[in-house]
Amino acid sequence: MIEVRPAVSRVEKRTFVAIPGRIAENDPHWVEPLHLDRLELIDPKRNPFFEHAEGAFWIAWRGSRPVGRISAQVDRLAGEDDGLRLGSFGMVAMEDDPAVAAALFQAAEAWLAERGVGRVRGPFDLSINEECGLLVDGFDSPPFTLMPHNPPFLAALVEGAGYAPVRDLLSYRLDVAGGLPPTIAKLAERPPGGIKLRPLNMRDFEAEVRRVCTIFNDAWADNFGFIALTTAEMAAMARKLRPIIDPELVRIAELDGRAVAFIVLLPNVNEALAGMNGRLLPFGWARLAWMVLGKRIRSGRVPLMGVLGEVQATALGSFLPEAMIAALAPRARARGMTTVEMGWILEENAAVRRIIERIGGQEAKRMRLYEKTL
Repeated sequence: MIEVRPAVSRVEKRTFVAIPGRIAENDPHWVEPLHLDRLELIDPKRNPFFEHAEGAFWIAWRGSRPVGRISAQVDRLAGEDDGLRLGSFGMVAMEDDPAVAAALFQAAEAWLAERGVGRVRGPFDLSINEECGLLVDGFDSPPFTLMPHNPPFLAALVEGAGYAPVRDLLSYRLDVAGGLPPTIAKLAERPPGGIKLRPLNMRDFEAEVRRVCTIFNDAWADNFGFIALTTAEMAAMARKLRPIIDPELVRIAELDGRAVAFIVLLPNVNEALAGMNGRLLPFGWARLAWMVLGKRIRSGRVPLMGVLGEVQATALGSFLPEAMIAALAPRARARGMTTVEMGWILEENAAVRRIIERIGGQEAKRMRLYEKTL
């Protein structure tokens, strides 16, 4: 017998957060996220996502044993699709059992239907601007920072619950140790069109965050499923990431003194989190600080990049991403990084994919978004 109950109390939420690690205990590539971060993510008092959205969380139990979990979200900024109100599911993890999947999705869909949702997409943890997509290819290596990882069987369970693929998301790996093609490397020395490339100004951090947020929301406005980041969400993200941000691993492109593009490269903190079981105490914090501050992390991820729409449409727009990447590569090598992951990128975004492939990027992982009409 499977019983699905809401995760409401502190103990239930801690159980909810721990379930993926239990499911993946035999997966050599699993990296347990910090439980404190996951608890903050699902806390309406601490996550500004809930200023414009509501969500609910469930655990599936077989007797006294938790065997799965799921979340459901309704974001007021998401609007409608073909006249149907959009909702989403996320944080999905479960044992390889169709009965568990059916029970969890039934609970989530009933909650969404009560709120007038006619179409469900996911997985989003908890929005498209956080971890999203179900890993369907690339199980042979650990995930990079803020990227999903799940057992291969999960896709069949989601599809068995009536969900159809709607979009694929890709991530690329770039070998920075070997250097970039010479034609690309030269762009960092002489940026095109009078562009000035500069690092992040940490003394003007809040204003810099606002600039990045403005560019990001404009750059990706036409992407499938895009929901603009609010100022509060970007500020919360920046606050969380600030301890690991190296201003030299950020480049802001200015044209006539105006910021028109940016790129952010983060150290792959998952290298430090591996083996910590999601806990900073008693000694995890020391390992994390030793690896991040001591620059012992050998890989990084570009989670954010954007070029203002008005610039994308010009000849300059096609060169800016390459110029920014070329400017970051020497700094990444100086920190000891050998590999950089770029993504995710929509499979249909041929323009960005061509840019990454032109500089030597190789497809590494594929994530999938699903959809169901209730």
